[in-house]
Amino acid sequence: MSRRRVLNATEDHDPVAMLSNLFDVAMVFAVALMVALVTKFNMTEIFSQEDYTMVKNPGKENMEIITKEGQTITKYKPSESQEKSGKKGKKVGIAYEMENGEIIYVPE
Repeated sequence: MSRRRVLNATEDHDPVAMLSNLFDVAMVFAVALMVALVTKFNMTEIFSQEDYTMVKNPGKENMEIITKEGQTITKYKPSESQEKSGKKGKKVGIAYEMENGEIIYVPE
């Protein structure tokens, strides 16, 4: 006698259901990865309401100045502005602002 498998009408045999579960797992992994990267590189101020200025690679050829004012984030590369204006220059010193508001310039 041959055995037959009787399908119960209440069982769910949708093969596409597994794909949606895999998509959910991938989305959770992607969000966790983004949160880990933001905390690893100390970029939490991007999500704050305060304005800030950040300098990447200070004093090097590929230096960038990133400024957040309100909801707008602008990126400034000094080399781009020098190419557009045709002017070239170099860093000649550093300026420090003291607690009392006095600014001290230190030539290099």
